[in-house]
Amino acid sequence: MEKNVYKVVLLPGDGIGPEVTEQAVRVLNAVSDVSNFSFEYENEFAGGAAIDRYGHPLPDDVLHKCQLADAVFLGAVGGEKWDHLTGDMRPESGLLKLRKGLSVFANLRPVAVPAVLAEASPLREETVKGTDMLVVRELTGGIYFGEPKGREGDDEAGEAFNTMRYSVEEVERVARVAFEWSRKRRKKVTSVDKANVLVVMQLWRDVVTRIHRDEYPDIELNHMYVDNATMQLVLNPRQFDVIVTGNMFGDIMSDTAATLGGSLGLLPSASVGGSVGLFEPVHGSAPDIAGQDKANPIAAILSAAMMLDHLGEQNAAAAVRKGVEEALASGARTGDLWRKGLNKVGTKEMGELICQQTLASLTNG
Repeated sequence: MEKNVYKVVLLPGDGIGPEVTEQAVRVLNAVSDVSNFSFEYENEFAGGAAIDRYGHPLPDDVLHKCQLADAVFLGAVGGEKWDHLTGDMRPESGLLKLRKGLSVFANLRPVAVPAVLAEASPLREETVKGTDMLVVRELTGGIYFGEPKGREGDDEAGEAFNTMRYSVEEVERVARVAFEWSRKRRKKVTSVDKANVLVVMQLWRDVVTRIHRDEYPDIELNHMYVDNATMQLVLNPRQFDVIVTGNMFGDIMSDTAATLGGSLGLLPSASVGGSVGLFEPVHGSAPDIAGQDKANPIAAILSAAMMLDHLGEQNAAAAVRKGVEEALASGARTGDLWRKGLNKVGTKEMGELICQQTLASLTNG
């Protein structure tokens, strides 16, 4: 049988981005070596690294390469070195351009707290143990992009304004992403809005309800106001399976959910909806530990697992997740999760352990 060859553009970026990307690629290569697929990588620059090299956080030719790929993997962007820059020259603006250029409109943020990590959570162990949710955030609409927006007058007598807008089409497409993912999980969707106050959220609720009724009657659907939903994330996170919500609410809720496991170094993400998916760990560039073999590569490795899922390689993706679980079960921890009695390891050693456990899962499974 002929091997599938996937073209992946790597954008390691800034800070710890290159280190965690290296370990993600290491795991991808390990699974592809024993599977019926392989990767062709093209390394490019984004964020501050691209500013230093090209004078722009994401040049058009780099974006074009990404648009021609099967997937794009991003490490991290930003850092104090470029904090003096403004507007389109900020490293983060390259990420926004990339999302727009790939036409991705749904951000997927899985949050899982296995029993072995529950004690690392800032919440009670019994509250978070077994949490397994997916936050689906609408990514390209809402108040962050709505028009009109602006500022008038000065800071003594002026005003500023943003507009929250959603079209029926925007809500339909992100709702379908959430319902489709729920079919792969526990078939429960919680749609989060503020329909008791905002007209735009009344539209959101009406459209989600219709899509559920007409296309996904096999899925359980609940509606929840954003203030209550955010509180429930803290009080009883295990009640959630798939959460779907708008851009601003999703920004807040996904970051709130990210604290449940005790470290941003555990959390992957994917941005999908266009022809090319974008995969990146949630954590930032962490320049204070860059180059010191201290970064936790798990979020990047789990982002690579999401990429495998997106490419249709579900068995390999499951093996990578199993490899992460087994490495953690062995007691290995990077500094962000370490406590007395556990085995403190660096970025590279954790990557190697996960490789070993992933291969064991593939060969034994």
